[in-house]
Amino acid sequence: MIKNDETLQAIRVWDLPTRLFHWILVALIIAQWWTAEQSSTMDYHVWGGYAVLTLVLFRLIWGFVGSETVLFSDFVRGPGAALLYAKALMRGETPHYLGHNPMGGWSILALLILLLIQAGTGLFANDDIMIEGPLYAWVSKDTSDWLTTLHRFNFNLLLAMIAVHLSAVFFYLLVKRENLIHPMLSGRKHLPPEQIDRAPRMANPWLGLAALAVAALAVWLLVR
Repeated sequence: MIKNDETLQAIRVWDLPTRLFHWILVALIIAQWWTAEQSSTMDYHVWGGYAVLTLVLFRLIWGFVGSETVLFSDFVRGPGAALLYAKALMRGETPHYLGHNPMGGWSILALLILLLIQAGTGLFANDDIMIEGPLYAWVSKDTSDWLTTLHRFNFNLLLAMIAVHLSAVFFYLLVKRENLIHPMLSGRKHLPPEQIDRAPRMANPWLGLAALAVAALAVWLLVR
């Protein structure tokens, strides 16, 4: 448990591209849910899907070239590491990680996979009235209908995973007294000096812009 006292030191753990990705994605998911419920806003839903796919592709790229704490090699650990972390939590311990802990890493990976499935199936979906995904013509009507069903079912899985993610955030806030929200806003964690071995490497934000441009170009080439 991290105590709030004058000995805490601020250390930068989340870069600007990662924080922007996180909060823009939150807004987009809310917007996608709302536009899917309104027949008059389906055009916006389609464009929102393009934006979600662009962000997910960006995050996949950023997971290989971004800052140290956002690299897949840094936070995606084996099932054994996640199990050991869970056992430590059950003992009342909180092993220290600057970025994602082993359980959180698998949660992030699951969210990205579900988001990729959601955006990908939406490209082939149809509503049997007036809206068809940009890749609808690539598949048969039966296949499109099946992907549409998967698109709707997967959104429920995505909501469940988001609920798990939020539950974990509030568990750390209320039980462990560790605020995971503020660092995703400010980019910094406040930690005791003994928990800071070194500052993690931060990538240049312009590299993040380049990764976003590559992702946007890929989506544009796919749907044009």
